Amino acid sequence: MLIATWNVNSIKSRLDLVTRWLEEARPDVVCLQEIKCVDEAFPRAEIEALGYNVAVHGQKTYNGVALLSRAPMEVESPGGLPGDESDEQARYIEAAVSAGDGVVRVGGLYLPNGNPAPGPKYDYKLGWMDRLHAHASARLKLEEPFILAGDYNVIPEPRDARRPENWVGDALFLPETHGAWRRLLALGFTDALRATDEGGDIYTFWDYQAGAWQKNNGIRIDHLLLSPQAADRLVAVRVDKHVRSWERPSDHVPVVIELAGVERSAQSRSLFQAAT
Repeated sequence: MLIATWNVNSIKSRLDLVTRWLEEARPDVVCLQEIKCVDEAFPRAEIEALGYNVAVHGQKTYNGVALLSRAPMEVESPGGLPGDESDEQARYIEAAVSAGDGVVRVGGLYLPNGNPAPGPKYDYKLGWMDRLHAHASARLKLEEPFILAGDYNVIPEPRDARRPENWVGDALFLPETHGAWRRLLALGFTDALRATDEGGDIYTFWDYQAGAWQKNNGIRIDHLLLSPQAADRLVAVRVDKHVRSWERPSDHVPVVIELAGVERSAQSRSLFQAAT
């Protein structure tokens, strides 16, 4: 099973890129962030034509998340992240996806940026991370494969930025942010990429400004965290960096993991191995 996350920075603006990548990568489950549209405006027909079931938690102009799955799925958090009924920002969606030997639970998230920090936006970020911690802790008690995938707006370590000194004082890199990230990992989650590659110069985001892409001045902020039951199935991880070079790209690129335990076609497996 291939599970991916991608902040597309507007599904309307990137639909041709999204469908192109879906046909190329053939993921089984995809978590999309920053779709920037209400549920009714999501291009459901175009995605379904490629063989995906679609679940959307959208918001006009801002935020918005979606889940795509080739297998049947049951959406279990259609209204966002639990813990604050007053929160109107569309940043979380979760579903139980049918797998060969049961289900795989997938939570797609778009964690708040938090800048400027300190301030109300940073307080919201930390509060959201506290709610995510509480929700994830409860889900882990189910003892099933569980993946939290998305744009975390967290640079976990200095090696996750080409120029870490430029991020000192930023909400993505503050000590309080790192503390909330570590508390989430301490629940028992595994950072999928770091479980397979300890190296540097692995990024998932390059700003549109100052030639960041051309200079490889990137950061790693798109992550897939795996429960122990999912981590036991982890086979490989890849970052589809080449997508950033396509015309009118998102500033993020897809990150894809492969989990064992679900049979895939020989064609799909060879595509993943060729790209890794």
